[in-house]
Amino acid sequence: MSNMTPMMRQYFEQKSKHPDCLLFFRLGDFYEMFGDDALTASKALQLTLTTRDRGQENADLRIPMCGVPYHSATGYIAKLIALGHKVAVCEQMEDPAAAKGLVERGVVRVITPGTALDSAMLDETASNYIASVCSRNGVAGMCFTDVSTGVAHITELPDAAGRLTAELGRFTPREVIIPADAPPIADNSAKVDAAWFGPPYDSLETLFGARMAGLLSQMPAARDAVSGLMRYLADTQKRSAAPGLLVIYNDSEYVELDAPARRNLELSASLADGGKRGSLLGVLDVTRTPMGARLLRDDIEKPLRDPVRIDNRLSATEHLLNDAITRGELRRALKGLPDIERMITRVTYNQSNPREVRALGLACARLPDIRGRLANAKPSVLQQLYEAIAPLTDLTALVTGALADDPPVSAREGGIIRDGYHPEADRLRGLKNNSKSMLAGVEAAERSKTGIKNLKIGYNRVFGYYIEVTKSNLSAVPGAYIRKQTLAGCERYVTGELKELETAILSAQDSLNSLEYELFTEITEQLGRAVDRFRETSRAIARLDVILSHAETASRNRYCRPVIDLSGRLEITEGRHPVVEAVQSGGLFVPNDVSLDAQNPVIILTGPNMAGKSTYMRQTALIALMAHIGSFVPARSARVGILDKIFTRIGAQDDLAGGRSTFMVEMTEVAHILKNATKNSLLILDEIGRGTSTFDGMAVARAVLERVASRVKAKTLFATHYHELTALEGKLGGVRNFNVSVKKRGKDIVFLRKIVPGGADDSYGVEVARLAGLPESVIDRASAILEELESGAQTAPAPNPPSQDGGGQISLGGMMGAELLAELAAVDMDTLTPLEALQMLYKLKKEAMRGGMPGA
Repeated sequence: MSNMTPMMRQYFEQKSKHPDCLLFFRLGDFYEMFGDDALTASKALQLTLTTRDRGQENADLRIPMCGVPYHSATGYIAKLIALGHKVAVCEQMEDPAAAKGLVERGVVRVITPGTALDSAMLDETASNYIASVCSRNGVAGMCFTDVSTGVAHITELPDAAGRLTAELGRFTPREVIIPADAPPIADNSAKVDAAWFGPPYDSLETLFGARMAGLLSQMPAARDAVSGLMRYLADTQKRSAAPGLLVIYNDSEYVELDAPARRNLELSASLADGGKRGSLLGVLDVTRTPMGARLLRDDIEKPLRDPVRIDNRLSATEHLLNDAITRGELRRALKGLPDIERMITRVTYNQSNPREVRALGLACARLPDIRGRLANAKPSVLQQLYEAIAPLTDLTALVTGALADDPPVSAREGGIIRDGYHPEADRLRGLKNNSKSMLAGVEAAERSKTGIKNLKIGYNRVFGYYIEVTKSNLSAVPGAYIRKQTLAGCERYVTGELKELETAILSAQDSLNSLEYELFTEITEQLGRAVDRFRETSRAIARLDVILSHAETASRNRYCRPVIDLSGRLEITEGRHPVVEAVQSGGLFVPNDVSLDAQNPVIILTGPNMAGKSTYMRQTALIALMAHIGSFVPARSARVGILDKIFTRIGAQDDLAGGRSTFMVEMTEVAHILKNATKNSLLILDEIGRGTSTFDGMAVARAVLERVASRVKAKTLFATHYHELTALEGKLGGVRNFNVSVKKRGKDIVFLRKIVPGGADDSYGVEVARLAGLPESVIDRASAILEELESGAQTAPAPNPPSQDGGGQISLGGMMGAELLAELAAVDMDTLTPLEALQMLYKLKKEAMRGGMPGA
């Protein structure tokens, strides 16, 4: 570095302190990047790459370089953050015009995916969590913080991979920080100094108060996680930073939803394209504010298990559903309300601008009207919101009285402060705006005093303002005039008064800009001292917005109020799939019933593909989930006993990178469900065992079904094409058969979409293949093969009926015998080689022994 220029040496000194960041190094009107940072940024941002000399002694060695204008840097940083990069912003710490030698520079903040505050870097409808995770003595402490809103959620739970993954899935953090000596727990894990996750803890009491620090002391793993996060925030924000609200929770407060359930039920993103449309959130979200949109998304990800809290939400929703006038007035009052929650956070971090603060003041002006419309509401939740929404009239008066109607974005360019707010600002503004009239006044006064009628005041860059007197009037020049310049026909003079005025006029703009910046800073400091009032109000506005959204969707879509209790029953009359109903075109949605309880917890659902089995099962889970978040539901009536978990096993997915086949992924998910489900869980199991051979798959499916029905006893919808499993009704307690009815017309079938008791008599696979568009020749051949297989099974000796063995399990021998004979009947003996015959015999013998065939 000794051979580098001083500026490049300064750059690499700063870069060495932030090796994991892209360093935005301020040079005049640009942020520049050099070396590897320039290569990375130029590719990510599609910037032109140039080079720069390393120094005189290394003139032949050039370093890659690229840059972005400082006034538009936010957009570029947002792109880098979206790609997962970290950006360290290195600013000029002194005025270049006043600096002696190299301008001092330093990193003022580090922007990471989990600590971004600028609106351009955030989705206004989604929380932006950063997680801190620390394990101590088999317990994991977890702290999930949305820095942009100042809310942190803290918990402890057993240090088990499944529990950690489920909790991370609940919050979906953009960034996860862990001690440097800990193993990664997520793809976006970032390792930081392990010493941060530990003592001293005195700063926690300073940040959160004695009471919260005391509560954290009883949760050592969680306290370490909070400690690690606070030090990480201080390191990235270059200042003491902490959430404004700590929420200590237990994960048992919420319905557990594992990753497959969140994905398969399409809670906030559709499987088709990952977008909001086609998801449950897309149907339920008619919120009016960014705060409400975020809270609704969080509610869907965190369904409640407390029937009292749920019922209170439902009562508030019902009140606003029945009072359409108030609902409409409140929705109009909330429309266009800015993001108060994130605005006030930027104020506290000194990252707000005058235009945003002006918008915050105008938002405050709307609060008394919103609050007043809740004054007479009866439900307790609405009364609590009425109390929580602060009018903030004092802060409205401060902002609207101090800031101009249309202030600039930059706080250093002037034009911020309103006329009449501050006397000195008015004086300086008068100097700047009225300099011509003031000079004309001085000129008139000097003419009157000297009697020189053609005396005039002029200006040039060398001498500034001057008094010009022609040669013929030099005898009248007062002795106080100071000669500055002699010309052919005149002399130019200055006076002490004129120099003072010149200094005032020329410095008025800079002085005004500096004063306005100071006044703006004072205003934001006053707003920052009211941060708790702002946050409580914004949270209340968000909850009101969500309740209004639920009432509006219930009104538009004919939803009913569910009954929430601890009965353990799930009874839905004429239930509908909220998303399918919303997006389908054409005919009306066919509603269906479901009834599951402790005596009859399991339904085996059969029927052809495309008939509606998956829709029926998913709508049952979605209706139950909607009830748990306090929403009305798409049904004529619904009674939902509180669930502890919702699991799904749907669809075919592999994990090639992890070396797991489709069937292995399926079995892993099933194993997780069987290990964690309870009698209060809801299980959606679709086509268990379809990823392997017929006999293997049927055996696994039956064993899983027996386990669920006899030991787990969870409320379960079990869809299958193994029609043999329908024989379990009446033989395995709590199991009932239902099927999706169809009508066959010649070669075609009509899906009636109605769930009826009993097992299906056919899977109609060939007919569905015809509907899918397979060539007619393939369909004809498939029909012929199917006929041969079925006729072989029909002419085979009747299998033994399923029987109860001594171990309490029902034998599959009889059912498997027919399939073995059918497979044998399909063999073409004329083309079979001796080796193939031997292999066939070995296979049949193996499958017969596996199925427990008589005599095998």
